[in-house]
Amino acid sequence: MNWIDIGHIDDVPLRGARLVKTSAGCIAVFRTGKDEVFAASDTCPHKGGPLSEGIVHGQKVTCPLHNMVFDLNTGAAQGADEGQIPTYPVRLDGGRILLDGDALANRSAA
Repeated sequence: MNWIDIGHIDDVPLRGARLVKTSAGCIAVFRTGKDEVFAASDTCPHKGGPLSEGIVHGQKVTCPLHNMVFDLNTGAAQGADEGQIPTYPVRLDGGRILLDGDALANRSAA
């Protein structure tokens, strides 16, 4: 994997998100209350809502436009509606957030 340093965990608000612009489009990097990090597409597939502006709760995010909930591990929508957002490998190394550049490159080529 080709890890890209995108900043420090403190750059992302607790139970919030930070937007990262990439060749694959806008990626939202989420931080949970337990300092876990996740990366996923910023765009809700239902109404195009900016997920980086949604509510982070546990390992999920709620779309700010229509309250659809997405699992940050899998990208799967929760509840009666169906749908999925792309997710990307991300990890912490000494407080630095590293995003898998290879996964982004594969996504932009698709």
